[in-house]
Amino acid sequence: MAHPKRKTSKTRRDKRRTHYKAADQQIARCTTTGEPHLYHRAHWHEGKLYYRGQVLVDAAVSAEA
Repeated sequence: MAHPKRKTSKTRRDKRRTHYKAADQQIARCTTTGEPHLYHRAHWHEGKLYYRGQVLVDAAVSAEA
């Protein structure tokens, strides 16, 4: 098994990690409401939960039940 001969310095460690960064999140627009949202995520708009342009939950209907 590999075993380091010397301790890796903080500078060397951090220089190696410079390329490990989170990518910017992509923003989509809902085809139904035009509301911006994250891809592959449901989003609320005017009391309704939308996913892929379709209403999943209507808050007014679920509050009455």
